[in-house]
Amino acid sequence: MPPDCHSTMPNPLTARLVALGGVPLVCAGDDLAAIVLRGLEDSGEELADGDILVIAQKIFSKAEDRVVRLSTVTPTARAEAVAREVRKDPRVVELILRESREIVRQQADLLVVEHILGFVTAQAGVDMSNVQHEKHDDTVLLLPMDPDASCERLRLTLEQRTGVRVGVIMNDSHGRAFRNGVVGVAIGVSGIAALADLRGQPDLFGRKLQATEVAVADELAAAASLVMGQAAEGRPIVLARGFPLPRREASAAELYRPKHRDAFRRA
Repeated sequence: MPPDCHSTMPNPLTARLVALGGVPLVCAGDDLAAIVLRGLEDSGEELADGDILVIAQKIFSKAEDRVVRLSTVTPTARAEAVAREVRKDPRVVELILRESREIVRQQADLLVVEHILGFVTAQAGVDMSNVQHEKHDDTVLLLPMDPDASCERLRLTLEQRTGVRVGVIMNDSHGRAFRNGVVGVAIGVSGIAALADLRGQPDLFGRKLQATEVAVADELAAAASLVMGQAAEGRPIVLARGFPLPRREASAAELYRPKHRDAFRRA
């Protein structure tokens, strides 16, 4: 029988997000699993079956040495032309073009592209924030070459060292069409679903859902961003416990809408 206005709803769900302390500045070649485990210990936490670690993209990129000195970049004629229109450093634009399949939108101070990994984002994720710069030589950080594989390597290492099953999400900050501000999104996943398909399941009144797909990895990435922070907080690793995400092997590509179904992009 469907519920009425005075029906009792299910018991409450309790979940936790803990931004780990004691995380050092990450350098190329660092052991991220050791850094995670040390952060857990310093924060008085211990991994348990079902936990999910949401980790900022930047520390993966730093560990994988995805740092580029701008002094080593020679912009092409195309990069020079685009840079004049968008009013950006031509060397940065050159890196953006190398990391992109196509330009989606460009205007003054804005360059939105389809990244070679398949998602649409500003500047192809090429970023100068929270990156240590050399004297007289600016440096930028590129996204990992394969975020899903990066998450899988870390997950398997953590499971081997602790004996518990966990999930890993790589978190990045993206803007959104028609909305101001950035939110955390998942650009890499391992051990959990990125997208939950609820089509065919009943709602409260027994009607079958017709079109509901939930970007569960994005939702958790956004929640974790609130405790990570976006500036100088230094909290790039978040322990998520009690979140009922489906457990299966997946790819962040589940979250990327194919171009032929994109109603907002130019054909």
